[in-house]
Amino acid sequence: MEGEGRLVDLEIRYTHLEHQYAELSQTVFDHQKQIEALQRELVSLQRRMNELGDPIANEKPPHY
Repeated sequence: MEGEGRLVDLEIRYTHLEHQYAELSQTVFDHQKQIEALQRELVSLQRRMNELGDPIANEKPPHY
C-alpha cells in the first residue's frame, strides 16, 4: 500500500510539472512573437530615420 501512495504522489507531481512546462512553453512562444514584432518595428523606424537624412550640424534654432 505504501508503494502505491508514493506512485500516486509521483503521478500528481508529474502532472503538475507537465502543466507548468506547458505554461512556460506558451510564455516563451508569446515572448518570441513580441520580440519579432519589436524587431520589425525597429527596422521600420530605422528606415524612416534614414529617409530623413542627417541633421544639419550646429544649426541654430529659428529664435536666434
